[in-house]
Amino acid sequence: MSSSKIDLDGFLSTLKDRTPGENAFHQAVNEVIPDLIPVVNETPAYRDAAILERLTEPDRIVSFRVEWRDDDNVAHVNRGYRVQFNSAIGPYKGGLRFHPSVNQSILKFLGFEQTFKNALTGLPMGGGKGGADFDPSGRSDDEIMRFCQSFMQELHRHIGPDIDIPAGDINVGTREIGWMFGEYRRITNRFAGVLTGKGLAFGGSEMRTEATGYGVVQFLCHMLAEHNDQIDGKTIVISGAGNVATFAAELAVCNGGKVVTLSDSKGFIHDKNGLTQDKIDWVRDHKSKPGASLEAYADEFDATWHADKTPWDVACDAALPCATQNELGEDGAKALIDNGCKVIVEGANMPTTTEAKDAFREAGVLFAPGKAANAGGVAVSGLEISQNRQRRSQSRDDLAEALKDIMQDIHDNCAEAGKTGDGVDYTTGANVAGFKKVADAMCAAGIA
Repeated sequence: MSSSKIDLDGFLSTLKDRTPGENAFHQAVNEVIPDLIPVVNETPAYRDAAILERLTEPDRIVSFRVEWRDDDNVAHVNRGYRVQFNSAIGPYKGGLRFHPSVNQSILKFLGFEQTFKNALTGLPMGGGKGGADFDPSGRSDDEIMRFCQSFMQELHRHIGPDIDIPAGDINVGTREIGWMFGEYRRITNRFAGVLTGKGLAFGGSEMRTEATGYGVVQFLCHMLAEHNDQIDGKTIVISGAGNVATFAAELAVCNGGKVVTLSDSKGFIHDKNGLTQDKIDWVRDHKSKPGASLEAYADEFDATWHADKTPWDVACDAALPCATQNELGEDGAKALIDNGCKVIVEGANMPTTTEAKDAFREAGVLFAPGKAANAGGVAVSGLEISQNRQRRSQSRDDLAEALKDIMQDIHDNCAEAGKTGDGVDYTTGANVAGFKKVADAMCAAGIA
């Protein structure tokens, strides 16, 4: 006999009571579960197996002390985490971030989202996330290396090529992955594909650096094509100035789009003439310097600097929030709507607040959630896993083609699952398509 149907308000209330104070996690669940309740209530097998209750509870959370010494030989202690959220369709997969904001709530939100994102790629990867509340800003290279090594001294117990395969995230790039991989090898005496985002010389993958940003723009192009439109000639606003933002800008410009903004924590630049490849290259070089601000771009090129502001007041056809969580709020959404923006594609993880998403939906603005649009990075990480297992590398051209195919499939699956009488709801489509794959696997595995 099937269990009774699930009440949305009751489910969310119980979740909040069980996980007090985890606001980021609550936001992520609140934005997904309403799309899933109808599917679950129409499928007795999902209710019998308590899929929603299990899907909102991580398989496990590992929390550990990370102790290290700075260049003055002063001892420090940080907290490290690995949230292994769901492995129904494959080993846990998700990034590591080093940032003062890292806590259990944020990593649970990211791991929850990662479960859906990884399912959408079509690759056999479960969802996980991790990191530490360590702030690398102002630290020397040696201090960051020692922290990475100390972090791996505990993390190595919980990961493996068939268990959990972390990658990089905020403040964890190829350099940091290399230091952690080196420590893993020293501790275990094994050369295994246990981390992705590695350097090309020791098992890394071509295309990984640009994959997320490129995938965002590819998804945008597919959305426009679905609605008989194209990116050529479109004015595009982008936030951020890291890999996701600059590679999204690069591919957008390459496809005929006019990118007019980038931003950092201190403000944004508005280039009415549009970015070019030379300008994007300048931004990458400039931002690689510690503490560098985009303000210098305005002096270097004919552009305007807007201190302590976000770019959402700039008139555009499409907006790509590629910086950080909850950066695009209700006021920014209303400004974009009033200025004629027709498409929003998330490049960061949950960069748009619930209120902003509601405003876009009410205004009929096309909206692509990050779990679908920014899946290009983890897709190429998944391909790196395959290369490591085979002890071989794929060419850049092959990986670029594979990325295009994966982003096309993600778009098509989201469009199919998100069809409405008025068009396509990509948020619902992404949530439902990712959920069904994970839920079916969980049902097939049974429950003790």
